[in-house]
Amino acid sequence: MMVLVDGAGGEWPAIGHAPWEGCNLADFVMPFFLFIVGMAVPLSLKRIPNRLLAAKRVVLRTAKLIFWGLLLQGGYSHAPDELTYGVDMKQIRWCGILQRIALAYLIVALLEISTKNTQSESRSHTKSSIFRSYLWQWLAGACILIVYLAMLYGMYVPNWEFTVHNSNSKDYGKVLTVACGVRGKLDPPCNAIGHIDRRVLGINHMYHHPAWRRTKACTNVSPHEGSIRADAPSWCQAPFEPEGILSSISSILTTIIGVHFGHVLVHIKGHTQRLRHWVLMGFALLISGIILHFTSAIPLNKQLYSFSYVCVTAGAAALVFSSFYILVDMWGLRNLFLPMEWIGMNAMLVYVMAAEGIFEGFINGWYYDDPHKTLVYWIKKHIFIGLWHSKRVGILLYVLFAQILFWALVAGILHQLGVYWKL
Repeated sequence: MMVLVDGAGGEWPAIGHAPWEGCNLADFVMPFFLFIVGMAVPLSLKRIPNRLLAAKRVVLRTAKLIFWGLLLQGGYSHAPDELTYGVDMKQIRWCGILQRIALAYLIVALLEISTKNTQSESRSHTKSSIFRSYLWQWLAGACILIVYLAMLYGMYVPNWEFTVHNSNSKDYGKVLTVACGVRGKLDPPCNAIGHIDRRVLGINHMYHHPAWRRTKACTNVSPHEGSIRADAPSWCQAPFEPEGILSSISSILTTIIGVHFGHVLVHIKGHTQRLRHWVLMGFALLISGIILHFTSAIPLNKQLYSFSYVCVTAGAAALVFSSFYILVDMWGLRNLFLPMEWIGMNAMLVYVMAAEGIFEGFINGWYYDDPHKTLVYWIKKHIFIGLWHSKRVGILLYVLFAQILFWALVAGILHQLGVYWKL
């Protein structure tokens, strides 16, 4: 899904991230990642009875995730469009997708290790007893939610300023001021999420191409990406970190929910009992999040990782997982989903090579006469876009066939050879 979002989201706004409030296809990617990471935690740690050894493995895996996150999203790699590498340490981006996954994984895995009860694993559980056995994890989740909401709605956000680093802007090099002086706002310029990141990370170390630039306040072609309006507010040119500190703390809730679903898989043996628990909880979360959004109590917002967003996306992940469980484990249709299984077995390889464009960047490094005359460009223009006489359709088909299907086949070959990229 991430390959589809990154490759075709620019041409298809419904696929790309919502500019601010709301939820598009791309906005389900991160929560689905975190949910399945959470589900995997009880399965992976139950085979390691030694708590110290388990903790060491968790910390080591966390360090590896952070390393790859900084390398791929910190600014060192400019693949696939720019044939350059290296990062100015004054501008390095500290946060990112893998860093957020690392934080959530570290917290929930250590929580799972510290609250692990070997006696409870040896006996069967009912739905209510699973909640009781892992009560400390739910209490930790409640504390995280309280801290998140208290800071989001209670923190005072003062006026702030930033320097425009976009050389294509008429304001390049200028220092612009954003007027706030408010508390409890969830709008783009004056929320506590951005304020904490500016103070802790430093504004130069945040993401310089936030989705809010596609809002109606910033561009006339919203929700598409376009030039900044002449009358746009100053914050439209400012950085914002979508994987920032406080929003990443909130994202731990999704992983805790995933851990619970993993506990159900471990302790409840019957297909029907598992599904009943998963589906009921999935619908409860989904409906709760929708109510919070449409009553304007807490709007859906991926950038802020709002509580309604936690509920809707975790509920959707639960229902999608339940659907696959029925199709694969109960109906035996596993062969239909083998390409997805292969990708899952080598998820890190596909993420680095396809989603982050490392392989495509390598191919682009071989050009004829001009850096823009590459094999990738030729395939896009003449095989996909030219054939369909539509850039939008051509890009979508290129992503589906030349990226997703291609890497599914590569992952399948590597699976047959027993080659996996593991952290």
